[in-house]
Amino acid sequence: MKLKHRLSLFNIGTKLLLIVILWFTLPYIVKKVIYNNADDELVEKKEKFVHKLDSKEIQDFLLANDSTEVYGNFTILHKEFTQLEVSPNQKTISKDVFFNDIRSIENQESEYRILQHNFKYNNANYQLEIGSNINELNDLIDLLHYIIIITFLLVALFTFVIDGLYISYLLKPFYKIVETKINLINEPEKFNHTIIESKTSEFQELDSALNQMMHRITDLFLKEKQFIGNVSHELLTPIAILKNRFENLIQNQSLDNTAVDKISDSLNTLDSMKKVISNLLLISRIDNKQYQINEEINFDAIISELLENLDDRIQDKNLKITKNIKHQVSFLGNQTLIKILFSNLFTNAIKYNTQNGIIIINDSHIAEKYELTISDTGLGMNKEEAAQIFERFTRIQFDQEGHGIGLAIVDSIAKLHQIEIQVESEINQGTIFRLIFPLSIINTL
Repeated sequence: MKLKHRLSLFNIGTKLLLIVILWFTLPYIVKKVIYNNADDELVEKKEKFVHKLDSKEIQDFLLANDSTEVYGNFTILHKEFTQLEVSPNQKTISKDVFFNDIRSIENQESEYRILQHNFKYNNANYQLEIGSNINELNDLIDLLHYIIIITFLLVALFTFVIDGLYISYLLKPFYKIVETKINLINEPEKFNHTIIESKTSEFQELDSALNQMMHRITDLFLKEKQFIGNVSHELLTPIAILKNRFENLIQNQSLDNTAVDKISDSLNTLDSMKKVISNLLLISRIDNKQYQINEEINFDAIISELLENLDDRIQDKNLKITKNIKHQVSFLGNQTLIKILFSNLFTNAIKYNTQNGIIIINDSHIAEKYELTISDTGLGMNKEEAAQIFERFTRIQFDQEGHGIGLAIVDSIAKLHQIEIQVESEINQGTIFRLIFPLSIINTL
């Protein structure tokens, strides 16, 4: 997952967590604020009512009624009520008490926020209740709850988009570094040393470090290729001289059979050395891109020609060859190198196959790519061996003849032609080589 996506997910995750917290805490906070405001109003009304106890109208009412009388007053719309009665509790409690309760006024039930106040007047205890209808308050609380949540969701969505755009802008230099530099780190010759513009110091340091590292890697890479090419070229001359001398010496009639055998072994060793050096020189030239890749390559024609040339080896093992080339395609490349690539793959498929085995060659179009597979029913390899077969001088356990360079050549040729190679193998079941070509370099005949 990309860094900007992880940051965006973390951003939206924190906002969703905040929304959940607000969903549970917001009703309590809103109720607390609204009820506190309602309580303040009730206290103010209580103070006014108690203050009017000195007035003649209320005093006459209290004096004119016995202890069972109740004085009640309420508004037309039942939004408020005031109730005064003789307190059933003989102990006067001066503390105000607030609570919610359902009251029925004129056969209409409503929920009220009630202030209960006990006081003493003219040696008598009274209980005063002042209530305020909170049905509308509860509706308002619910409405405010949803409005705030919806508003916060919109704000969260807006900030998520803005944060995403800003993160993309902030990480743009980083992704440019990844695209133009890190992705090409295995191809030093294609590395772009241009400085990536960025106002972020960490990205500037990363870009600078990559440039310095790749300068050193490029120098070492070029020196390695030059060294291999020079050494390989220089070794061919003395080998040719030694071979010529041994060939002249073996024609000497005075030599006994033992000497002739030793000279023949030496000639075979020189031939083997020459082959290894020639292959190393070939790899060096491929890596240095000394081959033109402007020839039209026809897979079907090349495969048919190579199978015909290898017919003797195929007959020796009595192998069955199945060629299913359904798509007539071609691409621009180097004819000689592509022949070497297929020749090495076919040689391995024959060499490591079992007697009376099978070799199958298929092609197909998969996910905007052209795929050509070469499968055999040979000895196969385990995962560790299959992962190392393209390294130079790597030989699997049962290979006592090769030098471990053939598939390294295949790998170099494939990289030069932008061909992806995948290997699937299983012990005693066989091996499948997949050559995958981007459709951008493939032409349909």
